[in-house]
Amino acid sequence: MPYELIAILMFSTMMVMLFTGQRVFGAIGFVAVIAAILLWGDRGGYDIGFSAAIKLMRWYPLLTLPMFIFMGYVMSESKIADDLYKMFHVWMGGLSGGLAIGTIFLMVLISAMNGLSVAGMAIGATIALPELLKRGYDKTMVTGVIQAGSSLGILVPPSVVLVLYAMIARQPVGQLWLAGVLPGLMMAALFVIYIAVRCKLNPALGPVLPKEERDAVPLGEKLRLLRAGLLPLAIFFIMMFPFVKGYTSLVESSAIGALAAFLAAVLKGRMTRRVFETCIRQTLGITCMFMWIILAALAFGAVFDGLGAVKAIESLFTERLGLNPWVILILMQLSFLVMGTFLDDTAMLVIVAPLYVPLVGELGFNLIWYGVLYTITCQIAYMTPPFGYNLFLMRAMAPPEIGLKDIYRSIIPFVGVMVVALVIVMAFPQIALWLPDLIYSR
Repeated sequence: MPYELIAILMFSTMMVMLFTGQRVFGAIGFVAVIAAILLWGDRGGYDIGFSAAIKLMRWYPLLTLPMFIFMGYVMSESKIADDLYKMFHVWMGGLSGGLAIGTIFLMVLISAMNGLSVAGMAIGATIALPELLKRGYDKTMVTGVIQAGSSLGILVPPSVVLVLYAMIARQPVGQLWLAGVLPGLMMAALFVIYIAVRCKLNPALGPVLPKEERDAVPLGEKLRLLRAGLLPLAIFFIMMFPFVKGYTSLVESSAIGALAAFLAAVLKGRMTRRVFETCIRQTLGITCMFMWIILAALAFGAVFDGLGAVKAIESLFTERLGLNPWVILILMQLSFLVMGTFLDDTAMLVIVAPLYVPLVGELGFNLIWYGVLYTITCQIAYMTPPFGYNLFLMRAMAPPEIGLKDIYRSIIPFVGVMVVALVIVMAFPQIALWLPDLIYSR
């Protein structure tokens, strides 16, 4: 049987299993192991799965995953992140759309502490959304603000999605995280510009906080909130400064961050037994989920490498069809957008990584840069119906007055902003590559 046909059968079988509701790692791992056994016999088939497990266990940077997840949950469960929004509420309420802009800043800081979009969504929907609605902000706009802002969690370091990509693409996690900094900040700035311009044109969308309410907060209280709100930023600085200066490794910096967040919660008297147990349970569950997915992806990728499917696909696109490498890259991104309507980010990466990632390298593109492109595309997929992960989360957390129609309408302008950001990063790769080149060239 031709190897191309075997590859197609593997993909189709995996997709059928996913559509029947099987877990992502179970479907991918099952197809990989069965295909390996049928192709190379019992010994060869078992060796592929075993070698994937050993490779995973020996990947030292993977230790950053539980550290950053734990840090994020400590900040969230101990309510330290609540202080951030109180700070923005007091200091930015005098601007038209100021609380919505502050919410974007909040999401950037939450992203820098957690690496998952779900934490930003939970904080935004439970803390920011009720306050914004109570103060007369347009419900459609602020629903989009929270969904778009929370999606930054998978781009701004420490992004868990980029850890997964790093393992599959065999690229340094540190460089990928640094590559996500400027694109993430650029996207946040584009969100802020959009909100500011829209509220300037239509002030009713984001009314200014009444002067009497602003004056009711004494200066001492404002300064106290400023100090409390800057605590998460200080934790991030304590964690990243020694890494950027080269004093610690990435794993050591992640441990510093987790310890700093834990001590901050203890010193503020918020690290109760219930909070600690919740943080540990959530960290363990998410870490194990990602490890199983990475293990299945490595096994699947090993079978593809053995088949030589990547070379065959490259030959099809470049020689038989005569497509330009940039055309192929754009088609890849479009396929991610289509898949994002019914798959989540990890499923998309694991399904197509064995094909796309080596193909990108063969076409001469930088794999660090492509990791950022993939992540931005995932952000867009997070907000596109019918699957849209953030759409589901918002529907579950939003108050009754916000319906599904409002949620779908709210994401349209922000998806447009994300597409603009994707095009900019594609046209100017140095936006993603400048910082890792600067740090790692020392």
